[in-house]
Amino acid sequence: MKFRFISIGFLSLFFLFSECRNAVQTNKELVSSDMVNVPATASGQKPEAGSQPQFSFETESHDFGRITQGEKVSYSFKFKNSGASDLIISDARGSCGCTVPKYPREPIHANTSSAIDVTFDSDGKVGKVEKTVMISANTSPNSKILKISAIIDVPEEK
Repeated sequence: MKFRFISIGFLSLFFLFSECRNAVQTNKELVSSDMVNVPATASGQKPEAGSQPQFSFETESHDFGRITQGEKVSYSFKFKNSGASDLIISDARGSCGCTVPKYPREPIHANTSSAIDVTFDSDGKVGKVEKTVMISANTSPNSKILKISAIIDVPEEK
């Protein structure tokens, strides 16, 4: 009986680790570590000015104004990599499930423009709302926060 529990435990761990390894291998296909240039290393040497990737957003906030409850609205935050090396976005997360960002998975080369599309679902929301999207990238600082807001009106019942 004890042997059976130990065997099941080892098999469970084996499958868990093999799935984690597969997930890591899948992510490696998206961005190679050779592509990441982060000069802030343990060497203590400061990077040359302008050598790092850098976000330059046209705007970091957007107000949708008045919208009707249940409406889905989107905005495209346009930016340029104003640094001298490839900008790689590793993650973008909305402050709640109603705010969904879509970001480029490929490196954004120096002096190249791209966009982060944010969709907001107003279902179940009322009044003034403010939401954020946190972006993690190989920039310095390594995170950027984008903001959206709206005033949500409840539709009149007929």
